[in-house]
Amino acid sequence: MAKRTAVKDAPKDGINPKQPCPCGSGKRYKACHGAPGGATDVIVSRPFEGLTAECELIALREFVPSAIVKLPVKEGREVTLATVLPMAAAGLIRGDDVPFVGLQVQTRSGDISRDLARAVQWAQQAKTGDVLPVVGPDAGENPARLQDLLDTDADITPVLHTDFVWWMPEGTEPTGEVALSLERANAAILPTERLDAPGVKAAYWVDAGDKAHLRWVRPEPEEKLVPAMARLAARGELDLGEGSRYAGSFRAHGLLVPVWDLDREMHAREWAEPAEALGKRLLEALASDEPLSDAERRARDGLRGRQITLR
Repeated sequence: MAKRTAVKDAPKDGINPKQPCPCGSGKRYKACHGAPGGATDVIVSRPFEGLTAECELIALREFVPSAIVKLPVKEGREVTLATVLPMAAAGLIRGDDVPFVGLQVQTRSGDISRDLARAVQWAQQAKTGDVLPVVGPDAGENPARLQDLLDTDADITPVLHTDFVWWMPEGTEPTGEVALSLERANAAILPTERLDAPGVKAAYWVDAGDKAHLRWVRPEPEEKLVPAMARLAARGELDLGEGSRYAGSFRAHGLLVPVWDLDREMHAREWAEPAEALGKRLLEALASDEPLSDAERRARDGLRGRQITLR
């Protein structure tokens, strides 16, 4: 099936039934959302919206290699969220009875939040040694979403690791497929650190080999963020100082992730203070309601054309 575009609700009327369905499925509207009992599994473009931890969840889903964090569940058994689990499992109960759910997994539905919620519910009931390979598409009636299970006001601070040794309980040696999966996962890790500075959240330094990057998931809607960044760009204030340059941005789960190229000879900690200063400049620009100048509009158009792809 063709991948659907990011829309939450297909219009119910005012559409020629012979035209392509607005969900992007590739089918005619009358055979998709326009049909009685038609397709309901539409991609949710911003699955973590409403959670204070939204930006961190996007970073963990998209580019942080090895990290864990306890989920702020409102009730029931405590569950640990992990970027990647052995064999890319959706959930498992480790040998020491610690329940995990994986974030970087294959999805079978259009709502990552719903899939994660089902994995969390499974982990709260499963037994030691159980594994949930994948969350299936059948969610039943009124399925829970992550927003229903978590304290929506709670933030999270992930613990980053340089490898995936935490897959195994302390003192346990991996064997078989788990050992092979662990070896492959460790070999693929890019050195990554989370910047720690006031006002700086979901900002990660990544050593990509030939250069380092800062990837910063921003909480603002794109239509507000881009003009604010354009104001800074027009003044030459969109970088993090010497040894840095704005590279572009990519979209992830409804939010924009600006990226800066950095001098990889500098340690990640050295970028925390410049990031804090940039964050303050950006907030000031976001607060401005003045129309963009000609220079700022040109800068905005340039920013919109600098979309990048992660490899």
